[in-house]
Amino acid sequence: MTESIRLLIADDHPVVRNGLRSMLAMHPNFEVVGEATTGLEAVELTAKLRPEVVLMDLNMPEMDGVAAIGKIKEQQPDTNILVLTSYGSDADITKALEAGAIGYLLKDAPRQELFEAVLHTAQGKSLLGQAVAARLVERMRGPTAEALSIREIDVLTLVSKGSSNRQIADQLYVTEATVKTHLIHIYSKLNVSDRTAAVTKALEQGIIELRR
Repeated sequence: MTESIRLLIADDHPVVRNGLRSMLAMHPNFEVVGEATTGLEAVELTAKLRPEVVLMDLNMPEMDGVAAIGKIKEQQPDTNILVLTSYGSDADITKALEAGAIGYLLKDAPRQELFEAVLHTAQGKSLLGQAVAARLVERMRGPTAEALSIREIDVLTLVSKGSSNRQIADQLYVTEATVKTHLIHIYSKLNVSDRTAAVTKALEQGIIELRR
């Protein structure tokens, strides 16, 4: 590949953006055409600048990374998105890939791994960073017999934040009875008997991740 690959960096931390721009400048075929500081700005700049690859953080203001990924793929389906984030839980990975990202890399990945991920993403090839792939393999080999659904992960994430069944129902626009049914399924899949044990086990296995 000899033509320049046009890149958009989407991250709300200026130090991270500067570091990425400097690192990517070391590759002769990479051209950073823009930087977005919010999820919404990432969507707008992608439409305006038409980069081949968007490097997307997940923890973004205004519109989170997953929502921004979905909106970008809806509006610019030919744009390929590489998640570059600090979060590597099963829930984060699953949601990002389902939203339309084709690559997932942690920010502490070596420079060469980042370059390889960008090249793969530009070519429309899926690539998971070594640490991310290792997590998924570990999960598949783990004791959980059946994976939680996206909605069950949503419920458990809200439980981890101390939300009551009523609050969870309100936030997810479902009934309390539906929330209770999800919790029963969660307990069964995780082989636990209460909310605290479910959250503890999910955190241990990387199914959910506490946000500061």
